[in-house]
Amino acid sequence: MGKNASPSAGMFTLITGRWVSHLIFAAARLELADHLKDGPRSVEELATAARVQAPALYRLLRALASVGVFAETNGKRFKLTPLGATLRKDVPGSMRAVALHHSLHYREQAWEQLLYGLTTGEVPFVKAHGISYFEYLEKHPDAFAIFNESMTSMSAGENRAIAAAYKFSRIGRLVDVGGGHGSLLAIILQGNPKLKGTLFDQPSARTRAEQDRQLMAKAVAGRCTIKAGDFFEAVPEGGDVYVIKRVLHDWDDERCVKILANCCAGMNEKGKVLVIESVIPRGNGPDRGKIVDMQMFIIGGHERTKEEFATLLRKAGLKLTRVVPTKCPLSIVEGVRA
Repeated sequence: MGKNASPSAGMFTLITGRWVSHLIFAAARLELADHLKDGPRSVEELATAARVQAPALYRLLRALASVGVFAETNGKRFKLTPLGATLRKDVPGSMRAVALHHSLHYREQAWEQLLYGLTTGEVPFVKAHGISYFEYLEKHPDAFAIFNESMTSMSAGENRAIAAAYKFSRIGRLVDVGGGHGSLLAIILQGNPKLKGTLFDQPSARTRAEQDRQLMAKAVAGRCTIKAGDFFEAVPEGGDVYVIKRVLHDWDDERCVKILANCCAGMNEKGKVLVIESVIPRGNGPDRGKIVDMQMFIIGGHERTKEEFATLLRKAGLKLTRVVPTKCPLSIVEGVRA
């Protein structure tokens, strides 16, 4: 939206944002960024590589060039921009899986129930599919695989910022609760040679973690234990710090308190809990967490403010001591026994 654009023009841009999302989804599915990684190519060359019609592809590329994803040069040739390069499969922090994940039909169907959720307070995803989000993923392996790849891609740009923002060097054992593949734990262990770690997640996640190259690297594997279980029932005991990253935002307050209370029960006398999530700020300024919060509303979750985190911790027998900012959109909410 230009500086002199009218409010109506600005609103039109917001309304049609979903069109751009669909275009990005198509570009990711066709692997156009990968086809352009070696330099500019003509529409005809790209159409052949992607197995689509050249005239239609030109219109797609032209539209995405208008928002900076590609750039058109002479003779209907296109090249990658830094923005478009994030859709490549083979680059750190690739956003390709994220683009695919957020535009899949089953997620669109859940968003169609937004008004139902606003009217009733019920979970739109359950209305759309009859089961919870994670139950759906367990029943649909292809969707689950894209979800996992998307989460891994998002984490790649976050984990080093998180590891650098907090002093883990004086900790004996760190327990990563719901840690998935263990990429965050691996990076923390790499930077702290004396630290030992426990990765705790469901059995299916344990299998994936045991195949993760970062977690199984020689410098890390000998100091890491992988355990499977249900964090609503209990977590491994004896940790000095319990890290819970992007877990609480998936759940309602009651279940979040249960997870936190289990960490409180399992940790050492002077243990700490580190909740790593978006912390919603006050005011009307742009904030990614406020938009993500509506996606969490769709699936039954919740992004939270500092005050809301303090309430969850208090109900679990903990107290909030500080919020540590990082150089990524997530913050570290630190809690100790009350």
